[in-house]
Amino acid sequence: MAIRQKTTITGTVKGDCPSHSVAKCSIRDVELTIDEPTERGGTNLGFTPTETAIAALVGCTNVISNKCAEKLGIDIGRLDIEAVYHFDRRGVMLTEEVDIPFPKVELKIVADGPATEAELKQVATELEKFCPIAKVFRQAGTEIVETWSKA
Repeated sequence: MAIRQKTTITGTVKGDCPSHSVAKCSIRDVELTIDEPTERGGTNLGFTPTETAIAALVGCTNVISNKCAEKLGIDIGRLDIEAVYHFDRRGVMLTEEVDIPFPKVELKIVADGPATEAELKQVATELEKFCPIAKVFRQAGTEIVETWSKA
């Protein structure tokens, strides 16, 4: 008899915040430090909260792309992903409420495997359906432009 995985889970991230800028977040047995750069009063021990959000998009793009490629039987090889993001800082500067803090994120995805351009397009189509972080951004009004290419 196969084990059936839960389709919905509840997770908890704990944040130890020893200063106004540092948040030491932990989940499972790993820790992530989020901080501000020194020029904004931080200690530069990690990504800012907004940089962490973009990094999560890059990480999720990698994981879900590879899962989709495997499901499709396509060898995409190793991915290099660059995210160029546009960030409206008026909200974090407390000067004005901003409805869409990230109006646009451009993902440049380069695959070094033997997949053809047509196969990469298939993976890209599936990625758009299943990447949860991209869905959060898109639902918030962010335009995500993905450009896939071969190394």
